[in-house]
Amino acid sequence: MQLTDRVVANVHFMRKGKPEWWDAAVGHLSADPLIGEIVHSYRDGYLSGRGEIFQTLVRSIVGQQISVKAADSVHGRLEQMCGEINIDSIGSHTIEELSSCGLSRKKCQYILGIATSEVPLLPDGFEEMGDDEIVKHLVKFRGVGPWTAEMMLIFSLMRPDVLSLGDLGIVKGIQLLVPNAITKKEMLEVAEAWRPYRTGACWFLWRSLDPVPVNY
Repeated sequence: MQLTDRVVANVHFMRKGKPEWWDAAVGHLSADPLIGEIVHSYRDGYLSGRGEIFQTLVRSIVGQQISVKAADSVHGRLEQMCGEINIDSIGSHTIEELSSCGLSRKKCQYILGIATSEVPLLPDGFEEMGDDEIVKHLVKFRGVGPWTAEMMLIFSLMRPDVLSLGDLGIVKGIQLLVPNAITKKEMLEVAEAWRPYRTGACWFLWRSLDPVPVNY
């Protein structure tokens, strides 16, 4: 029996491509005196969903506390070994095999544990849940902290108003715009004008630091 027969509720297919709210976000953010210039510079691009939450989860765990370049390298080796990244392909390998791709043993345990879990990644009715509720659910899984959960909200669920202040790139991007925004409270105040599209603001802040679009 395949793992997906046992934990099919773990797999949630999300929207792919540009989110339906993106154009409205660009219009709103382009008028902002702080981030507007960045938006105009990269307005031809957009946040793009992968369509499968487990893939986003794996990419997020792989990317924890390492550079984007290093994460891409590790994930590439993981794809070479497993083929398509899904519950079955990950769950059919051992920790030793996964670690040969450059993953730490802990990250292997996290990914394999989630792939074989009886608990669904998202509960029934998650569409009606608020962002904070979903984060609270996701962080129950070993290896999923607030940052990883927020990446899943952004890149898989494509929620429009996520501000990930646990992401060093977002913090750096805000501080380049407002150097005296040091505390979380001060950064939240800066980002208040970007509601209800702070996810879009995160995407443009990442682009301001690296022209290559971020995609988990």
